[in-house]
Amino acid sequence: MSETTDAPPVSQTSQLYDNLRNAILTLDIAPGERISERGLEARFHASRTPVRAALSRLEREGLILHEGRSWTVTPIDLDEIASLAELRGVLEPAAARLAVRRASDEQLAEVRSHLDSLRPTPDQQAGIRMGSTFHLDLAALGGNRFITDAIADALTRLERTRWIEVRTPEARDAAWQEHSAIIDAMRAGDGDRAAELLAAHVAGTNDRLLAWIAQERRRLRGAGMAIVGDTER
Repeated sequence: MSETTDAPPVSQTSQLYDNLRNAILTLDIAPGERISERGLEARFHASRTPVRAALSRLEREGLILHEGRSWTVTPIDLDEIASLAELRGVLEPAAARLAVRRASDEQLAEVRSHLDSLRPTPDQQAGIRMGSTFHLDLAALGGNRFITDAIADALTRLERTRWIEVRTPEARDAAWQEHSAIIDAMRAGDGDRAAELLAAHVAGTNDRLLAWIAQERRRLRGAGMAIVGDTER
């Protein structure tokens, strides 16, 4: 007779993690909001063990903080956003140069085709998917998993604010145009041009984001979002 275990099925833990992570990234659970294990058990109809496993995983991703017996969704940290932009401004152009040297024509054409398929972006979710997919595709083509992992981690930490970046159809179209110019430079074999365009895209996106938050900071705080740090760096 086999021994019984209190460990929940892996699928249950994964599903809870996905649901909770999505609620945080889409701001359904606001930055700075306190959450409790018991409250999450009731909200997601889950037992304590998968709740704790999901919280621990989200803590490692930097999306929540553990303070004593309570948990808090990490505030939107403007200093962190600026630092991540600096990181991406170094790593993503480097990955683009590597991709021009290492990726096949077919791989670059696949990224181009994928980008074209996401051109109609009627909503914010599609806009975020377009950005994440494009930047991760390029990072992967560079062939350096450490660079790819660092870029993926940065994009995860920025995902809540990226809802702000793609808030209008005009912003989504501008992002697509910039992505399009980058992949076209790569397909032409011009790594320096692709790196230059990518660095400008990352910096411009960051500048526009911080400017908008500075303008709307009081209203966002009034809506219950915790924002820390300085927009001037």
